[in-house]
Amino acid sequence: MVFETVLLRRAGQFEHCTLDTCPVSDSLYGYLPSKPINLIFVVLFALSCLVHLVQGVKNRCWTFLVCFGIGTAAEAIGYVGRIMMRTNPWSKGSIGIQLICLTIAPAFLAGGIYLTLKHIIIVYGARFSRIAPRWYTWIFVSCDILSILIQSAGAVIASSGSHISLGNTVMMIGLVSQVVTLGVFGAMATDVYFSIRKFRGEFSESTMALRNSGRFKYFLIATIIAYACISIRCVYRIAEMAGGWRNKIMQDEPAFIILDGVMCVIAVLAMNFLHPGFLFKQSYATLKAEQMEPDAEMVNAVGYENRK
Repeated sequence: MVFETVLLRRAGQFEHCTLDTCPVSDSLYGYLPSKPINLIFVVLFALSCLVHLVQGVKNRCWTFLVCFGIGTAAEAIGYVGRIMMRTNPWSKGSIGIQLICLTIAPAFLAGGIYLTLKHIIIVYGARFSRIAPRWYTWIFVSCDILSILIQSAGAVIASSGSHISLGNTVMMIGLVSQVVTLGVFGAMATDVYFSIRKFRGEFSESTMALRNSGRFKYFLIATIIAYACISIRCVYRIAEMAGGWRNKIMQDEPAFIILDGVMCVIAVLAMNFLHPGFLFKQSYATLKAEQMEPDAEMVNAVGYENRK
């Protein structure tokens, strides 16, 4: 059944569709979501959420914990919604759960990634950035929050069934704004990278041990991988939404699994294995040594470390 006709009850033809009365090809996605694959996603995102909770509390990285905690929880709930669709792929409740949760979850993950750039810059030296490190958090997290609000509003409008086209348009605006923010973030991070390469040998002496450690180098790689995966997912979702409801991309389950589910799994697990807690502590110590003003999260992190 066409999603618009279900929600708008066009001519009442599909108002009471079930698997017994209508072919699954008439549903929004045109297929029953794979139960094994979606169960795997639920388990992976739920486990990642628990690990991020433990890591966040242990390292007192509250803002990062909020971003990845909510992001992974929303992913897990969204895939539960897809499993629920196997019972009734025309259910507005099941469609709404997976649509809203899987639309906004990656925006929270992107917000967590944005937080890391400030700390990376501080470790190398604030002079390598064109703006003060603290502004990266304010600028990109603010844009991310705006993107989340827009996408949430669009998903709610679309799932309510009263204004499908409007909801789709609003979600598209939110997705495009998120991709633009990711692009600007990537450009500014690249600019910092070239500044660091240009002025090798002028790094902060107090962080030399950290910068030369394998842990820090692997963390940089993990962050780049997570950023790339979230970017790929967002570009894919724009293509998926641009064709309207029930287009070929939207009804291609393998593409959704790889370009949405797998990309987000890689991103959250990368940040589990190389959690930035150690970096936040070091960046605070660097700020303190340079008599700069730290943020609340870094104060919590170092305060906890000093009490151990």
